Amino acid sequence: MSSFADLRRMMVDCQLRTYDVTDRAVLAAADRVPRELFLPGELAHLAYLDQAIALPGTTRALPAPMVTARMIQSLELKSGERALEYGGGSGYGAALMAAMGAQASLCEPDEAALALARVAFAQDGVPAAELLAELPAKAQFDVILVGGACETQPSSLFGHVAPGGRLIAIEGLGRAARVVRYRHAGDTLSGRPVFDAAAPALREFRKAEAFVF
Repeated sequence: MSSFADLRRMMVDCQLRTYDVTDRAVLAAADRVPRELFLPGELAHLAYLDQAIALPGTTRALPAPMVTARMIQSLELKSGERALEYGGGSGYGAALMAAMGAQASLCEPDEAALALARVAFAQDGVPAAELLAELPAKAQFDVILVGGACETQPSSLFGHVAPGGRLIAIEGLGRAARVVRYRHAGDTLSGRPVFDAAAPALREFRKAEAFVF
């Protein structure tokens, strides 16, 4: 049986590189961070599959590795920048950004998912990140990675994008979903689609259910 290190290298070569992930820092981070530690032990064998994985006992999931990696690549992250992953479950995206030299934070309001993140970030080989249950009102970040699909625009996060900063999110569900990157320039935050991708939805960005009479 292949070791996790072998599976990680295969993920980088056969999933990420073939999905237009070419940034060396992103690829190096994906080759370094042990994704299996971001899953409960009984699910560790699924860590390097090309699919999203639900986190048991939580409302969260880890998106497919290539989706997370390409979203981070699209953020054009620089070492030393303040980086946030919001709704990232156990925080694999935050760990990748930390491995790239960012001052990384994970904000995870789901208590059970945040507990998984605390376990993951306490393991050897996982770079340090700040773990938050909620965002301080005036906190701002250079980059924000939204860790799941948004059925509605994630506008509650827009005020946390620093001047010159970027936010990236999957907007829409299923085949209608696409990744949108926002940039804060001047007094405006403008977005543009960058590629198509899907991920499990974040409940805080679901549409309110309409009453039917």
